[in-house]
Amino acid sequence: MKLVPLFSLLVLLYSCSSKPAETAAPPAQLPVMSVVSAPATTYQEFNASLEGTVNVEIRPQVDGYLEKIYVDEGAFVKAGQPLFKINERVYSEQLNNARSSLMAAQANMEKEQVEIDRLQPLVTNKVVSDVQMKTARANYEAAKASVAQARAMVGSAQINVGYTLISAPVSGYIGRIPFKTGSLVGRGETQPLTMLSDVKKMYAYFSMSEQDFIAFKNKFPGATLEEKLKQVPEVELVMADNSVFEQKGKIETIEGQFDKTMGAISFRATFTNDNGVLRSGNTGKIRIPQLFQSALIVPQEATFEIQDKVFVYTVADSNKVVSKPIRILGKTASYYFVDNGVRTGDKIVLSGIGNLRDGVVIAPQMVTADSVLKTKSL
Repeated sequence: MKLVPLFSLLVLLYSCSSKPAETAAPPAQLPVMSVVSAPATTYQEFNASLEGTVNVEIRPQVDGYLEKIYVDEGAFVKAGQPLFKINERVYSEQLNNARSSLMAAQANMEKEQVEIDRLQPLVTNKVVSDVQMKTARANYEAAKASVAQARAMVGSAQINVGYTLISAPVSGYIGRIPFKTGSLVGRGETQPLTMLSDVKKMYAYFSMSEQDFIAFKNKFPGATLEEKLKQVPEVELVMADNSVFEQKGKIETIEGQFDKTMGAISFRATFTNDNGVLRSGNTGKIRIPQLFQSALIVPQEATFEIQDKVFVYTVADSNKVVSKPIRILGKTASYYFVDNGVRTGDKIVLSGIGNLRDGVVIAPQMVTADSVLKTKSL
């Protein structure tokens, strides 16, 4: 009777020993890359608006009906080329009247001169008194003044006639022409006849926040802003279709003060525009390059963020991963350029970092930096 419990115990032990032992999951195989350094260029981009170096509003200086339009919208014109013609009939008649008045004034002045010449011998011989001579000279001076006044009226009338033909003050491109032949135009019109833009050189205006401006000043050597601007490399213009304008520009001026409403300060970069590709009113982005002689390259896919800090997982002894914060100098579309947090030769996990924690053991699968850079270029 006592053998039954002992037998049951033996059967139980045998059944337990026959179950296979549970094994731990193998370490995850994750791609790992050694950090390398290389020369690099990053860019800061700022929204920009473009204007020609000269933007002239073409406005009439006299009132009248628009008789002729010599140019079309978008045409290139040279300085002095006729643009518009205002009917000049009224002003031609005013000029004729002014010329007639001038002729009458000149005739009257000659008459007074004749009177002086007639009185001169009589006064000398004391036939007539000096009072008559003085009166004659006064009349002559009055006639002379009338001639000058009439001549000024002729000049004014000639100017008005000249204003009826409106010519281009500078070379450039014609903007929109809101008026048509026969329209009544004048000096009181709020809308100009057109805009004329000289676009051989273009100004690109853009703004920086106070934080960006401070960082900008600290990047370049120099005691003054003027000295710092001389050290800024040429900038690029990214147009609305994301293509890069063929000519590089130079930042030339910085506004004297911040815009209080925007909290930003304005810059002006100048671009040559010999082919006339750019026009006033275009928009784009200014790209300011930042050159690094030697920067540590970290793929963005190998990073994660916690509370505005960027981290990577490095592979330590025994293939355990350790998270480390990195300091970013600049970036491209796919990479960060780093100067602190990792060193050349450190191994970082490239992908699959979503489930990692400090101390987790992985099975590193080494990937060369060259192969990564070939897949996604700097």
